[in-house]
Amino acid sequence: MTKEERTLEVIRRLREEYPDADCTLDYDQAWELLVSVRLAAQCTDARVNVVVEKLYEKFPDVQSLAEASEEEIEAIVRPCGLGRSKARDIRACMKILWEQYGGKVPEDFNALLALPGVGRKSANLIMGDVFGKPAIVTDTHCIRLVNRIGLVDGIRDPKKVEMALWKLVPPEEGSSLCHRFVYHGREICTARTHPHCDRCCLEELCGKCGVEG
Repeated sequence: MTKEERTLEVIRRLREEYPDADCTLDYDQAWELLVSVRLAAQCTDARVNVVVEKLYEKFPDVQSLAEASEEEIEAIVRPCGLGRSKARDIRACMKILWEQYGGKVPEDFNALLALPGVGRKSANLIMGDVFGKPAIVTDTHCIRLVNRIGLVDGIRDPKKVEMALWKLVPPEEGSSLCHRFVYHGREICTARTHPHCDRCCLEELCGKCGVEG
């Protein structure tokens, strides 16, 4: 089986296993997802979802966050860790959105990358989930799984993994596949324990069962 064939079969099986997989960060507007994904660095999505509720009670829109002080933001987002740097990035990002884009999130990958605190993972998440554009989000789950399954060979750098997957994954499947990797990585192909290969829908495709990736 070629990597291309294996990739399509992985997509098919994960679609059947997790038909409703979606972003696990709560948001109603694009700017809220930008805030949440910055807070999610080295923090669980579940905690981020709790913290942003308090953040948006005090700062309900782009303008109010842009005009807030870093200290005010940090006081609320501190439970997510790295409070000072995250508060600085969030305020700077919202300030640019307010002053340069009228409070809107730009629908352009390179423009997203230019925003403070936004890397390729965050930009791809916005492009896929908000704008419905082709996107591949190479988070830790994605990188671990594609190495274990054998879609890539020993590649750990997120951008290199992303570039490799663009050659294998149909553009319309990338965003959903990466969400399904998150679900599968949390439930079955875990990082901190041996993967639960006996319950894995990809077991015979993988060939690396029980091997830490």
